[in-house]
Amino acid sequence: MDFVEIALGMPTVVFTVLLGLVVLYWVLAIIGFDALADDTDLLGVLGLRGVPTSVILSLFVAVAWFLSLAGTDRFGKNPLVVVGAVAGGWLAARLLINPLRYVLPEPDVSSRNDFVGRVCVIRTGTVSEAFGQAEAHASDGSSALVEVRKVGSEPLGAGDTALIFDYDAAGEFFWVMPYDAELDPHRKDV
Repeated sequence: MDFVEIALGMPTVVFTVLLGLVVLYWVLAIIGFDALADDTDLLGVLGLRGVPTSVILSLFVAVAWFLSLAGTDRFGKNPLVVVGAVAGGWLAARLLINPLRYVLPEPDVSSRNDFVGRVCVIRTGTVSEAFGQAEAHASDGSSALVEVRKVGSEPLGAGDTALIFDYDAAGEFFWVMPYDAELDPHRKDV
């Protein structure tokens, strides 16, 4: 059989379509579209955790496509070719990601402590030792509405700028104090 006939015939056509999607994904990733989410629980159960999901799926599909192509050429349209291609793709992905775990950088894990030391803008009418909310911006530019509390008698109200100086994990809120916005090192309009 010739290459095109095998690649577009059963059972290899299933893997050919998947391989086409993988190629399309990487073309879109190269021109700037977002990647797939990182590790999923299903991939962890299959022993495929530690590198981005897009890399794992790409390795699996590429190897499974090749094995299906070669198996169909060698054994014809045998259903066991699909089983062998899936098993071989999984095994190859599992073996190939082990060295990649040490090469690829660890992803940054965000935490609430990332807001400590940042300036926020109060969004409630007042902030006290028991109540308050503020809008805070992370280093990646995202913003969040967070629970805040203050100590001291200096008033804080809607629109005021405050400095987040601590996080209370038990209460799940941030401690803030009044802050002059012009002193903010992260300020963009300077």
